[in-house]
Amino acid sequence: MTASKWELLDHAHEALRIAVIGVPADAWDRPTPAEQWNVTQVFQHAAGDQLAYAARLTGGAGPSADPFAPSGTLAGPPAQLLEPALAAAAEAFAAVAPWTADVAVPLPPFAVSAETAVGAAALDAAVHAWDIAVATGQVSPLTDALAAALRPAADALVEPLRGFAYGPALPAPESGAADDLLAFLGRDPRWAPPAA
Repeated sequence: MTASKWELLDHAHEALRIAVIGVPADAWDRPTPAEQWNVTQVFQHAAGDQLAYAARLTGGAGPSADPFAPSGTLAGPPAQLLEPALAAAAEAFAAVAPWTADVAVPLPPFAVSAETAVGAAALDAAVHAWDIAVATGQVSPLTDALAAALRPAADALVEPLRGFAYGPALPAPESGAADDLLAFLGRDPRWAPPAA
């Protein structure tokens, strides 16, 4: 079994990777759609979440800092911080058989089907890729095709996390699967950085 069996996770990880690589050097402190967090903090949260998924699956060490209290201070080049997190999650999920009914995840209900678990990790990576991209003037890597593939996981997981990880759903914009997913998660698909 290889990580490529979870193509959805591969695509979401690539979206996050592209967004992080595309951040201009002077843009790490810009505000993001994730209220009260700047680009650095969203990046730290996204990497930490991938490590948390890996830790729940393997019993290994999780993130060294609380992903919900990111420091906003980079301890090294972003790509060098991100790649081990993506690799850990991909490797951990590679060992999960697609038919597994109870896969451990770091969020309620804490055990879900393999497909939902992979979708949850992919959803996290892809949405934070969008946060980073729109905050830094990049084209969003959250495509309609990727968003449509992520929607089943969102439907299965989001409601219990409203008010914690996700805001109230916004009216569907009827402009594509990506915008619809973002609105469902409580993010404004038309969000733009505040004027300088």
